This record gives sequence, C-alpha cells and structure tokens, in this order.
Amino acid sequence: MAIERRPLREQIRDELMDRLTRGEFAAGTDVNEAVLAAELGVSRTPLREALIALAGEGVLESSQGRGFRFAPVSRKEFRELVAIVAALEALALESSDPGHLRTIAPRLLDLAQGFPDQVATHATVDRRDDEWHGLLLSGCANERLLDLLTRVKAGMRRYENLVVAEDEPVARESEEHCEIARRLLADDLPGAITALRANWIGGMERMLAHLPED
Repeated sequence: MAIERRPLREQIRDELMDRLTRGEFAAGTDVNEAVLAAELGVSRTPLREALIALAGEGVLESSQGRGFRFAPVSRKEFRELVAIVAALEALALESSDPGHLRTIAPRLLDLAQGFPDQVATHATVDRRDDEWHGLLLSGCANERLLDLLTRVKAGMRRYENLVVAEDEPVARESEEHCEIARRLLADDLPGAITALRANWIGGMERMLAHLPED
C-alpha cells in the first residue's frame, strides 16, 4: 500500500473499503488483524484505529475478546441507513445558502436530463449520483453535518457493493433528480426537500430487490 501524507489510519480505512468494494471481504467473516497488517505493511496500532473507525460506520462489528468481523447484511439495517441519509441530506439542503441553490439549480437539471438512462451499470450510477448529490449539497457550510453524512453513506454503500457488482445493470429514475432541480428553480425549497426524500426512498426500494430476505 502506498503511503501518503495523511493519517495512516485514514489510508488503511480507505484501502479496506476499496477491497470491500472489489468483493475481497464477505459479510460476516472475521478480520485477521495479524494477516491484514502484514498484507498492508503496517503495524497493528493504525490498523486497529482504522478498524474501530469502520466499526463506528457500521461496516464492521466488534466484540470484546473476539476482534472484528465484517457486518452481515440486513434489509432492516439498510432501510434504517437510507432513512438517516435522507434526513441528513434534507437537513443539509435546508441549511444551504438560498442564493447558491438558485445558482446551481440549472446545472442540476442539466446533469439530471443528461443522464436519462433508466438502467445503467452500478458503477456508472454511483459515479453520476455522487456528482449530482455533491453539487446539490455544495452550498451547505455545516462541515460536521457533511462529515456525518459521508460516514453514514459509507455504511449504506457497503450494502450496495456487497450485493451488486460494479458492472451489473441497476434500475434508476432520472425524473426524481429532475423534480428536485425543478423545485429549486421555482424557489420551492420545501418541495425540493420532499422530492429529495422521495428520491432516497425510491432508490432504497430499487436496491432492496437485490437484498436477500432477513
């Protein structure tokens, strides 16, 4: 693993998430800290710090005396995570500068209309959705809120990456993003927030089709 000029625990955390995305870790499997530290070429201390961070995000489970394991998937937990993400994004949008929202609304609509596919690969959908939602929340100055949102999204994305391959086609609904942008163009922030929540609920229902029953 290449060493960068940022905390080692963050680099390790990102590396583990990348490996999880590539399917190298299965849900419910134990983490062998000694083997993993040797593979990454790091000591146990920063590795454990990274594992603790991932446990805080819900990616791992920890139990005293038994170490860490990758958390099993649960439809119930996925629903809860999506509900939290929807609420946090709604709060971030509500907290955004109104003038900034008016400025970015045309671009948001252009991006949504420029990606009208009702089915696309998982990797493409993730990339385009991240770009769109990143722009949507670019006017929120609450860094703690955005940091919390990033961490909860990591737990939610764990599900997507475990059950859907990057090249697997997934359903999407571009009109949901268009509706949010139109509401912002009309200076209808409450309507945009309602449409944003509906977008997350719709995406959740589409992803649940890939998750096994609890």
